[in-house]
Amino acid sequence: MPFASGLAAEVRRPNNPAFRLRIQLPDFQPKHGPVLLEVVLVIGRLEKIVLFSEVIMPTPEEFARKKIDEALNLAGWDIQDNQDFNRNAALGVAVREFQLKSGPCDYLLFIGGKAAGVIEAKKAGVTLSGVAEQSEKYMAALPEHLAKWDSILVFDYESTSDETFFRFLRDPKPRSRRVFSFHKPETLLEWVKDDGTLRGRLQWLPPLDSSGLRDCQIDAIQGLEKSLAEDRPRSLIQLATGAGKTFTACSFSYRLIKHAKAKRILFLVDRNNLGDQTLKEFQNYQPPGAANRFTDTYIVQHLHSHRIDPDAKVVITTIQRLYSMLRGEEIEGDQEETSAFETWEQEEGEIPPIKYNPQIPIETFDFIVTDECHRSIYGLWRQVLEYFDASIIGLTATPSKHTLGFFNQNLVAEYPYERSVADGVNVGYEIYSIRTKVTEEGSKVEVQDSAFQVPVRDKRTRAVRYRELDADLEYTAKELDRSVVAPNQIRTVLQTYKDRVFSELFPDRTGEWLPKTLIFAKDDNHAEEIVHIAREVFGEGNDFAKKITYRNTGKDPKAMIKAFRVDPFPRIAVTVDMIATGTDIKPVEVLIFMRDVKSEGYYEQMKGRGVRTIPDADLKQVTPDAQTKTRFILIDAVGVTETKKNASQPLERKKSVSFDKLIDQIAQGRRDEDALSSLAARLAVLDRKLEDEDRKRIADITGGKTPRDLSNALLDAIDPDKQAEVIQAKHGYAPTPEQEAQVIEDLTDATCAPFDDPKVRNLIKDIKQKTEMIIDEVTTDELRTAKFDVKHAEERITSFKTFLDENKDEITALQILYNQPSGKRRLTYAQIKELTQKMKDPPRYLQTADVWQAYKRVNAAVVKGAPVDKQMTEVVALVRFALGYDKELTPYGDSVKQRFNLWIGREKKAGRDYTAEQMDWLRLIAEFIAANAEITPRDFMEVPSLSDKGGILKARALFGNELNTMLDELQGALVA
Repeated sequence: MPFASGLAAEVRRPNNPAFRLRIQLPDFQPKHGPVLLEVVLVIGRLEKIVLFSEVIMPTPEEFARKKIDEALNLAGWDIQDNQDFNRNAALGVAVREFQLKSGPCDYLLFIGGKAAGVIEAKKAGVTLSGVAEQSEKYMAALPEHLAKWDSILVFDYESTSDETFFRFLRDPKPRSRRVFSFHKPETLLEWVKDDGTLRGRLQWLPPLDSSGLRDCQIDAIQGLEKSLAEDRPRSLIQLATGAGKTFTACSFSYRLIKHAKAKRILFLVDRNNLGDQTLKEFQNYQPPGAANRFTDTYIVQHLHSHRIDPDAKVVITTIQRLYSMLRGEEIEGDQEETSAFETWEQEEGEIPPIKYNPQIPIETFDFIVTDECHRSIYGLWRQVLEYFDASIIGLTATPSKHTLGFFNQNLVAEYPYERSVADGVNVGYEIYSIRTKVTEEGSKVEVQDSAFQVPVRDKRTRAVRYRELDADLEYTAKELDRSVVAPNQIRTVLQTYKDRVFSELFPDRTGEWLPKTLIFAKDDNHAEEIVHIAREVFGEGNDFAKKITYRNTGKDPKAMIKAFRVDPFPRIAVTVDMIATGTDIKPVEVLIFMRDVKSEGYYEQMKGRGVRTIPDADLKQVTPDAQTKTRFILIDAVGVTETKKNASQPLERKKSVSFDKLIDQIAQGRRDEDALSSLAARLAVLDRKLEDEDRKRIADITGGKTPRDLSNALLDAIDPDKQAEVIQAKHGYAPTPEQEAQVIEDLTDATCAPFDDPKVRNLIKDIKQKTEMIIDEVTTDELRTAKFDVKHAEERITSFKTFLDENKDEITALQILYNQPSGKRRLTYAQIKELTQKMKDPPRYLQTADVWQAYKRVNAAVVKGAPVDKQMTEVVALVRFALGYDKELTPYGDSVKQRFNLWIGREKKAGRDYTAEQMDWLRLIAEFIAANAEITPRDFMEVPSLSDKGGILKARALFGNELNTMLDELQGALVA
């Protein structure tokens, strides 16, 4: 443990016992006991006296107490020695070595003049799990005359200064928990005056009012509350995208605030625009049985500054802003606009650690909710979460093993995407693959083909100049749209989409309205190329296709997202990551991936933009020729569905980091040697490629520093010899380790300071891109394949057939269908309903429409028509086809119609003719049987299509006493 700064020591000369000199010692790591110290006193400019003196150094326990004193002072405690004891000197008083019945305790805590707690101090390295028992002998044995809040002390701390544990003895089952520092006296005063405790109230929450909640949301809230009642510090909720994670969070937040009396809840989001979305959700939330909306009762604050409203019950912010607040630093606006999936997806090294901030004490929040949580939060950013003495609640659609590990495997509710589709919460999807020659292989521009010149685009200004090509230019598929853009490749993909969208993807549409389409691009310039080519390919104007990224000029990106969500135009939105996670755009029916994604979690988040269900009326408002959103199409133009994702790779894995991400990480505080060295090397390479004009532009904005100057400064900052020179100049020849560390930190911070300015970062990024962007106008691309993913469909069919085989003796409907055509038992509505519900259960999550579509993808020739939406009897046709009873898969209603016509024919042959009115009734009855598999006299009175025509009385008047016999015969003829 480092020696605390400012500690005084006494110096004595061995040959002169009367000599005494009291000095202030700097920070360093000493051994306790006598230490020989050289003290140099400089008098004026000439005289120098050298004293070799023995210093008596503090013990490790004394070092620990020094740091504990500092931590207590920062938290607002007044520190006193026992002989200077004054329990009313401040609201919170910590008295050293206070004598109790069982002996002196290290610190006795007085709050408002009354004893309330104890601190047991140990030296660094001591494990604290057994120290609580030592504390208990002090806590229970209190003198009768001592002013106290209770018969025993209720607040128990054990601390080495590096590690601190806390226990509140009024909790139902008091358990020591790790805390970052000490609580403020004001907080402990509130707790000691309270009739109960937060953890106590969590055990007696009232029953959940489930009105307006989905089953998965009920399970999530009840699972969370059970976990909190058990005092589990971390709880993870998995809810599929579209299942209402934020609404669920609003629901349990209301209960925690109202019934558990939570002081404040922190809601962490991935990006700032998702904070706006979360705030809107809280503003619209109407608690069950409450007269007012959430925000009419409680203050919800979306942080745009560094001040937390003391009256706010819910605080919404990004972890980037919270980190900067704890560090006491300002945050650049754009740091909250980029997904942490992107910025820290391939992180290395560390960000500077946080220290206790008296303005934001550890008890500021009782609960922390992390939305769309991903591995970055639990890697480099986890220190922010662990700063607060709060229970952590994670919300995720796709938990990785790292997320599960952080939450101690405490998955309190699980609702995967497959289940959400089976429940109708989300829609399923199909994969349509488009492969082109350039996408798969790259290309080669030969000198003779390019007429010795190629166009080069400045990504900053979009201006095009021409450069001689003195050698063949060969590029790979990975370099496409990074260092080389091939407009014809983009054009081929979009032209294929245009040609197939109404013939293969949506054949039931009129062709007038392109389904709402979201395209994921590699970067802002790639998005720009796609937008212009999309307008050209579809022959439309600017309103048809829009780029929605953080680098939009003109219209506010948030307004553009809203327009894409609720207005007919634009039909195509192109984004990089602004709409990639969390943003809710329900009308989207097509996702086109023109970029690969390595992170499994990020890929699932992007895919989640298409899964949302939408009411038919809302869909028609933006896509007039659409009827119902039953699925979305994922168009894979880069092989994203086939590449290996890295969800299972460890956090510390070494990876390459792009230039843009690296410079952003430096701005956010990354200071490890590998990062600084890498940036220095890349800046040096950039300087060699620059023209004088661009080099001057960088120098003008950095105070005269070229990229080479910036590179050399970075190398100097990590050069041990250069560091030693600066350390010696500042602290002489005997610096302490702490002085050395501080100099190195200051040196690297000063060197990295130019990159804190977003203008500098953006200019360097733009100029770097400008030097690397070549336009390949020579290569003509060609379509290789464009088809649905048959493998996906085959897996679904195999799963369905396995389900049938496994349950043929368990499910009544399957028992009947397996025994046909010789079976005599008739299917009922209840039996069919049981079958469809069992299909939806894990692990298969089968839906009739999805299996039907899979058969169509594998062999469209034998599939006639599509199943009627939400009509359960369609599963009968599906089972009969799978078992080989029917050679073609046709909607159940069509089969019933054919059987009805045959029955009418047999009736005529038997001499029974029906009037026109009777035929109308018979058709209505047949339609009802087609949808429900059976009909009863009660249905004639309850079903509007029958009751409106006179119901059972009219039916008996038309068909007489033969009605029941006729209905029985008709059901036998129509129902499989």
